Amino acid sequence: MTTPLPRAGARRRDEHAPSAYAEAMRAPKKRSSPVLVYPETDDMGEHELQRLIAELLRPLLERFLAERGIVAHAGADQFVYWAEGEPTKRIAPDLYVLPGVRQDVVIRSWKTWQTGIVPSFVLEIAGDDYAKDYEDNPVLYGDLGVEELVIFDPHARPGSRSSRVRWQVYRRIRRRGLVRVEVSQSDRVRSKHLGVWLRAVGTGDDVRVRIALGPQGDELYPTEAEAECAAKEQERAQRLRAEAEVERLRALLAAKTGRRSRSRAKRSR
Repeated sequence: MTTPLPRAGARRRDEHAPSAYAEAMRAPKKRSSPVLVYPETDDMGEHELQRLIAELLRPLLERFLAERGIVAHAGADQFVYWAEGEPTKRIAPDLYVLPGVRQDVVIRSWKTWQTGIVPSFVLEIAGDDYAKDYEDNPVLYGDLGVEELVIFDPHARPGSRSSRVRWQVYRRIRRRGLVRVEVSQSDRVRSKHLGVWLRAVGTGDDVRVRIALGPQGDELYPTEAEAECAAKEQERAQRLRAEAEVERLRALLAAKTGRRSRSRAKRSR
């Protein structure tokens, strides 16, 4: 039995079926999740005085922690994010310490949910928009979970009628969050978390923040250049003392030799 040929002009049944491409085009498109971007820096220019203060203090803090065997990362001006999926919840501390993070770790931005580590200490240097530094930043650092926040205002003028103050210290208190515990117009405040004093030196645009030691913060922790200079001076003083001791011994030996010579001369007469 033969299969009948299709009539002229007749189409096979599957020719009317839509192609896979047409089906794909008709299918409702799934919306892809937006890609979240966590910027590493912002476009807000940093005041030069803020930068100079941080550039001096950060390496001092790094060396201080390393000399005491404390594993921590002293960083500056990188974004810290604390809410996954919400890139707008961020802040860039002028100076911060990450406990338990090695100093050689390269940080471009820090996402707290990746490690569970938040900055334990933060120094903020107030700029022209000091209301933000005084009012907004403590709230943000409270949300972040910082243990101690110190705000330094290089533009404060003790004795003036300005509302600007040189130092403000916030510490985390159980059940109360980050609380302001000290306001001071003096040249120094103590960081309980770091175990040092933070001391303002210089005036005007030359003001800087240094680490200070001792019960009252009277001893400035030296910069690397100052430490090298002090070491060279100490080495020079030791060399001069050694040379003076050699000269003293030579003179003593010469005196003894002279007495012996005179004694022999007397006996030979």
